[in-house]
Amino acid sequence: MSDIRGVLDKAVADHNVPFVVAMTGNAEGTTFSGAAGDAAEGRAAAEDTVFRIFSMTKAVGSVAAMILIERGKLSMDTPVGDIIPEWNDLQVLDGFNDAGPILRAQNTVATVRHLATHTSGMEYEFWNADVPKFMELTEHPTILSGMISAMNYPLTTDPGTRWGYGPSIDWLGRMVEAVDGRRIDVFCREEIFEPLGMTSSAFEQDGFEDRMSGVSIRGEDGTFAAMELAPPSQPEFYGMGHAMYSTAPDYMRFLRMILGKGQLDGKRILSEQSVAAMTQDQMQGLTFETMYSSSPLTADVVLDGDPVHSFIAVTNRKDVPGKRSAGTQSWAGVCNSHYWVDPAKGVAAVIMTQSLPFVEKPMMDTYDEFERAVYAAL
Repeated sequence: MSDIRGVLDKAVADHNVPFVVAMTGNAEGTTFSGAAGDAAEGRAAAEDTVFRIFSMTKAVGSVAAMILIERGKLSMDTPVGDIIPEWNDLQVLDGFNDAGPILRAQNTVATVRHLATHTSGMEYEFWNADVPKFMELTEHPTILSGMISAMNYPLTTDPGTRWGYGPSIDWLGRMVEAVDGRRIDVFCREEIFEPLGMTSSAFEQDGFEDRMSGVSIRGEDGTFAAMELAPPSQPEFYGMGHAMYSTAPDYMRFLRMILGKGQLDGKRILSEQSVAAMTQDQMQGLTFETMYSSSPLTADVVLDGDPVHSFIAVTNRKDVPGKRSAGTQSWAGVCNSHYWVDPAKGVAAVIMTQSLPFVEKPMMDTYDEFERAVYAAL
């Protein structure tokens, strides 16, 4: 494992990342853990460093929905509007004219499956230039505000017609709340975190202050500078697209549950059949589309391996030579916390920092070197 550790040390020394924590594991346990650099001023990065995991929250939200699907309280084809009627009031943005946005009614019915696979028609302002234009013209709040009204984005396409990355999982979390009756943070704690022993995963920073990592952004001179970025505290709703805090060991326990086909250390939260369903291509003929950035906070997202979307994450349909196998589930948080879980090879991994821009080349070079070192060590 010295080669893996060397990747982490080199990444910090070369200023590819401000700091890094990485971990690998299999169904039986952790197989590597390492860290390099300072997670905050005067505090070294460590296994117990707490991260704002942002979109790594999405897989947890989809698992929450899958728990209700297994219990017969939802299905992948449940219409969103049947559970949350205000969804039906959302309109599709068809461009702009001198009077402002051109909006029309939805022509198709959005389902749970569309939300989980990001084919609902919702897109973030970071990935579709029409969305920030709409927000500016209408003074619409960002989803990161934590306001319920922020969820009422116009759709950019009709549901079920195209991949588009956005706040769909926030709506999925609200469906879980509406059907189950518990607030989503309580549901996740009682149904996922506690059974899996994820003791450092939560929706507020309370109690984590002495382990919280800092966020930084790369400037024009190539160096990192501190910045403030975090999900809003005590929001009107906890968005399952972005609202969690966690650690590498905790998220590894979540990934090991997937490798364990729904169970970890004797605690089962999903059946094997449910895990099989949620890790299959659920796009119904659509495919993942390269994500072209409309924000200086992120680079474009280009993925190898003929990717599609399962119920919980992006999954590649082809092996990537020297790296992950076909069927691997993977995604990331905007501050460059990344994960993958490869059922074919029985390996899961996280490589996590807190930096912007998202998926900038130096970070992705480090990710590539880390992943290659992990598979070379198998």
